[in-house]
Amino acid sequence: MTSLRTRIGIAGTALLTAITAPTTAVAAPVAPPSSAASPTVEEQRLDRAAPQEILRRSGFDSVAPAFARALSKARSYAQAERIAEREGTRLWERAVDRAQGRGPAQYEEREAPPLEGGGGRRAGISRDDDRPLYWARLGMTREVRGWEPARFRLTDAQRERLLEAVERTSRGQDSLDFPRAGDGVKRVLVTGFDPFTLDRDARISNPSGATALALDGTVIRTADGPARIEAAVFPVRWDDFAAGEVERTLRPVLPQVDVFTTVSQGRAGRFDIERTNGAWRGGSPDNENVSRAETVPVTDPASQPQWTSTTLPYADIVAAETGRFPVYDNTSVTEIPAGGTQSVTRPEGPTPGSTARSGGGGNYLSNEIAYRATLLRDRLGLHDELPGGHVHTPILDFGADNTDPETGTVTDPEFVRNRLDIIDQVREIVRVAAEADGA
Repeated sequence: MTSLRTRIGIAGTALLTAITAPTTAVAAPVAPPSSAASPTVEEQRLDRAAPQEILRRSGFDSVAPAFARALSKARSYAQAERIAEREGTRLWERAVDRAQGRGPAQYEEREAPPLEGGGGRRAGISRDDDRPLYWARLGMTREVRGWEPARFRLTDAQRERLLEAVERTSRGQDSLDFPRAGDGVKRVLVTGFDPFTLDRDARISNPSGATALALDGTVIRTADGPARIEAAVFPVRWDDFAAGEVERTLRPVLPQVDVFTTVSQGRAGRFDIERTNGAWRGGSPDNENVSRAETVPVTDPASQPQWTSTTLPYADIVAAETGRFPVYDNTSVTEIPAGGTQSVTRPEGPTPGSTARSGGGGNYLSNEIAYRATLLRDRLGLHDELPGGHVHTPILDFGADNTDPETGTVTDPEFVRNRLDIIDQVREIVRVAAEADGA
């Protein structure tokens, strides 16, 4: 609703003040009511020791304070939205640059903050680390959630749009910029995920997110010529997927690409090319500690299949020498057979008429992004011409003497080596997929 001061204009406001204000002083403007919200479960983890150390050692501890200062200068919602989009984009670009060797990798020794208790300096963390992006983004969204503008009233809907702008831009979701068709460059889409299971260990990294940062905007050489990779990262949150985040991001670009793969962290010591994806959410808690056990919610559920399939060249990928971890063609699913009531594991894939309970990649959000991406591929009429599916990486482990989340350090040489090897092997898997017939 338009305020009285706005309706009567500047001159009228001056007259109104002269009539109504006490003769001894001019009344100060009253701040608008706040719609600020408490930090989310995810944002509350920021205050733990490990996230704070990761931010300090990467230099990303400056991101949220700088964002807060920029927001504080906004004189309107439109200006605040531009700030959110600009700073979210800068965070994504900074994380990509760091992962790909541009800009400072870490503090110089003389600039590093002191260790707790004094006595020395803290070294940085390696460039390949995805965690600074994750925790810095949460610092930004926490600032938006608690922000009370001094110059205008921010509605709940506007605050949500600011949060969405930060999320979308800082994940690379709106910067998937492929070459034009016909220029001799193949176009490859890769997606990754945030870290998760952080209540178990707040130090956790996700190699799929690290891979997205390492590959975004890069060009690889294939037997058929160059291939350009564009990448984005997705949250580990059920409700964001239900709101259509995957489809909103991928729908504009899938018709442009020659091959795509969604990537997530899977089992210990192995890669899996997931043959089949299921339309079931298994209920495991996400990063907000929210559980969902239900059929994957999509538009037009009447035409929703129980299963979708990979069109990646899985036989070529499994046969290729891509790195030190073995790669498997995973065909197993869990289903309720047609006419049945109990779940059954099917090593060779689903049977006709069955109801999904677990795809090859399980029934968590890694299965769901694979299901949504391949269902979108099929609904766009691209099943027979677009290779795409899901790759599960090995679990990223810390060194054998650094497994305790309470006493362990946030990084170690084996942890870094494992992550670098996983990134390199995903790059080779993508190369094989791009070289296959039909890509």
